[in-house]
Amino acid sequence: MINKIKQHIKDFDKLNIIFLTKFGSHLYGTDSESSDIDIKGVFLPTTEQCFLNEIPKSLSYSSGKDDSKNSSDDIDIELYSLHYYLKLLQKGDTGAIDMLHAPMAVIIQTSELWEQLHDDRREFYTTNLSAFVGYCRTQASKYGIKGSRLSDAKKVLDYLEPFKDEENSRKLFEIWDSLPTGEHIHKIPSNPELRIDHPMYQVCGRKLQSTVPIWRAYGCINHFYQEYGKRAKLAAENKGINWKAVSHAIRCAFEMHSIYSQGGLTFPLRQADYIKMVKNGERDYKAVAENLETLMDQVENLAANSKYPKKVDMKKWNDWLIDIYRNHE
Repeated sequence: MINKIKQHIKDFDKLNIIFLTKFGSHLYGTDSESSDIDIKGVFLPTTEQCFLNEIPKSLSYSSGKDDSKNSSDDIDIELYSLHYYLKLLQKGDTGAIDMLHAPMAVIIQTSELWEQLHDDRREFYTTNLSAFVGYCRTQASKYGIKGSRLSDAKKVLDYLEPFKDEENSRKLFEIWDSLPTGEHIHKIPSNPELRIDHPMYQVCGRKLQSTVPIWRAYGCINHFYQEYGKRAKLAAENKGINWKAVSHAIRCAFEMHSIYSQGGLTFPLRQADYIKMVKNGERDYKAVAENLETLMDQVENLAANSKYPKKVDMKKWNDWLIDIYRNHE
């Protein structure tokens, strides 16, 4: 494998690479015979690059063609500078955290520096890992499984029905007090400090200023209702689903659940077979979405009660990085 990588990175021997691993499906245990090979790694920038402020965030190499789908013979390589990689860990980037948990079976190259990071990997667990809940929930609700959203949109449409003609010049603020509210329907007051000059009416994530004509508000919400309804119907029939995106979301959910409930992460994932079936569209979408929603509820609860810190102690890791260069002088 290392020779194949060197074929794509001409200056491989000049890069101070401290870690290389197989990534993606080969790490998670969801690979198939047609899976291409993803490689992730971390390199230590030169002192000169540091002094000249020329540290690259990452270096990318690929054997695949831009206009074709990757095959099992293709290889994609991405190397992060150690500086940027630490920032990714600070943000709770799932890919960066996944790399910290790569088992020896997929590791291609390692080093003493990497082992130090690996040994202290739990220092990068924070309650803010739950920020990925938003991504997971978006995938779960993207195709309209949550009927309450459609129900709330219909409630507003029914109320605005008498005012939908374009000849009607009335504005939302003229019927403000009687506008419906609900789980996905909110009235947002004006707030100069937040640059909200006029009250806003939020319906299923769509924000409408109180000064907008009622007929226009009706059209906006009706467009959402029609499109969301189509996606809901497709989801009910298991059609039009981006199964790869959904599988990524549920994999991410399983990983977060493991970190919060088990205090760590082990690859390949024990749910790999299930994730692979989701990826291949071999599961009912409604059941998958409900499973994902349940997992997200559990993750949010676990995060709220977690003893992990709110953020990473970056002073320690910045000092560690400085010591690395001092010791290389």
